[in-house]
Amino acid sequence: MEQIKPYKKGVDYSYTLGAFPTFELIKSHPELVQAVYLHSTFTDRESLVHLCNKYKIPVLTDDKLFRKISDKENCFVIGVFDKYECTLDQNKSHIVLVNPSNMGNLGTIIRTAVGMGIQDIALISPCADIFNPKTIRSSMGALFKLRHQHFDSFKEYRELYPKQDVFTFMLNGTNTLEIQNCPKTELFSLVFGNEATGLDDSFLKEGTSICIPQSPEVDSLNITIAVGIGTFLFTHQGK
Repeated sequence: MEQIKPYKKGVDYSYTLGAFPTFELIKSHPELVQAVYLHSTFTDRESLVHLCNKYKIPVLTDDKLFRKISDKENCFVIGVFDKYECTLDQNKSHIVLVNPSNMGNLGTIIRTAVGMGIQDIALISPCADIFNPKTIRSSMGALFKLRHQHFDSFKEYRELYPKQDVFTFMLNGTNTLEIQNCPKTELFSLVFGNEATGLDDSFLKEGTSICIPQSPEVDSLNITIAVGIGTFLFTHQGK
């Protein structure tokens, strides 16, 4: 196995930092795991070693590796895995993120989506690196429980997935999203923009534009909060 180096976007592997996301990685994609590294001071190793043995995943110890690639002092487990490509399920609802730039936000959105039962996320490039260990860590391993697919444009996404009803979340959206009037539709695409700029006005012509009511005391809601609110309402229609 090649020497593991600090993460770079161009390499064909990434890694989980911490025991919990490593468990999630192995349970979801054991075939992609190259090796699991345990720090010599890690004590709760029995269940993790057992899981690795089940899938014939090498378990190694290299304390220097932890100092080299992790900036967290409480990191005692590293899972090294091959990056992979996904295709969205055309018969499921999607979240579409247009040019998300913050890896922490992206990871939190992934965790929120999975928590709300959404397992398909479209990413419109340019966007934050979904395989960066920071993204994976903030998702708490939820990344490995969903399908994600990159697109060069929203048009490209729609050409491949035309069945979903599109709802764009915008500050100047023409429809106010309320608990009692959340649109009811079997398949939907909830579209959210960049953290700094949101969606441009061209998205007013894409499906139904929606704004989340908020106090005038704030400029806008954090993207992770907006995704949480929108996804909760759309996934709990009639519940």
